[in-house]
Amino acid sequence: MHVDMDCFFAAVEEREDPSLKGKPVIIGSDPKGGYGRGIVATCNYAARRFGLRSAMPISIAWRKCPSGVYRKPRMPLYGQVSRRVMEILRSAADVFEPAGIDEAYLDVSSRATFEAARDLGRELQARIQREEGLSASVGLGPNKLVAKLASDHKKPGGLTVVINSRVQEFLDPKSVGMLRGVGPKTLEFLASKGFKTVAQLRRASRESLSRELGKFGSHLFDEARGIDERPVDPSWEAKSIGRETTFDEDTADEARILETLLRCVAHVHGELASEGLWCRTLTVKVRFSGYETHSRQTTLRLSTGSLPHLESGARSLLEPFLAKKRSLRLVGFSASTLGPPEDILPLDPSPQA
Repeated sequence: MHVDMDCFFAAVEEREDPSLKGKPVIIGSDPKGGYGRGIVATCNYAARRFGLRSAMPISIAWRKCPSGVYRKPRMPLYGQVSRRVMEILRSAADVFEPAGIDEAYLDVSSRATFEAARDLGRELQARIQREEGLSASVGLGPNKLVAKLASDHKKPGGLTVVINSRVQEFLDPKSVGMLRGVGPKTLEFLASKGFKTVAQLRRASRESLSRELGKFGSHLFDEARGIDERPVDPSWEAKSIGRETTFDEDTADEARILETLLRCVAHVHGELASEGLWCRTLTVKVRFSGYETHSRQTTLRLSTGSLPHLESGARSLLEPFLAKKRSLRLVGFSASTLGPPEDILPLDPSPQA
């Protein structure tokens, strides 16, 4: 089973402020009357009817929907709600794997039949609605690939069951862009070969796909046939926590860039603390004028949850970018290789009195 919360950030905002119901709600950067320079994090279905979507530049979103309600993300709030939803799901799973702040996989094999698993899906949807006032879409299938595609099939609030004998019938009409790992460049390449749907992709041999796309080609060959051997993994953990800021105007002001970066670091530190996590890997990302984007990364010898350590690492990673004396459009910071705090004792502790 794959459970996906519907327009999660926007739905939480609507729950907190019922006056937003029915209005286009956009979560993301400040649009600044169409001159904002960030992006849309997510939006509700009312906003999507105007052609808005996640990752769209906020200035374009404003031009398409100037009457929308624009809100900045409130990650601490969304995190609190997510933890409660995940506990509801965890309690029903044989094996549970959170896949992000708003989605999770559940191994429900002990239900024995798809009919029983479908009933469980309905129970979970009803409980999430009752306890959190939020809508979730559910997909059921023989593996993670099919379950995830099924949860997206009838959004919002849908429940789709794909039994083993109907997997190919379900997959064949879908765009190859729905398959795991197919990004814009791969989608463009596959289209150039005449492969726009899964049914068309199945005409290709494993050898030809592997020749063109390496190991990923073999992976696509399997996915087009509904083959996915990945287990539900209870050891999944958040891959990273990050924050980035787009400047109102491109800037080469080093003091301003550093100050903005350190605000990002402080935000990430707060997120780590709220989740009870430390990190080992630090990354600084910059975007120069013209959208040229680069990042630098370092992995610490020991995990840390210290704000001064994070700030020091971020400063060091930023320095080579500042040395280029070029204007920046965006700067960001992220922490990864996350884990629980470690008890680090001195090598030669002083004797206790």
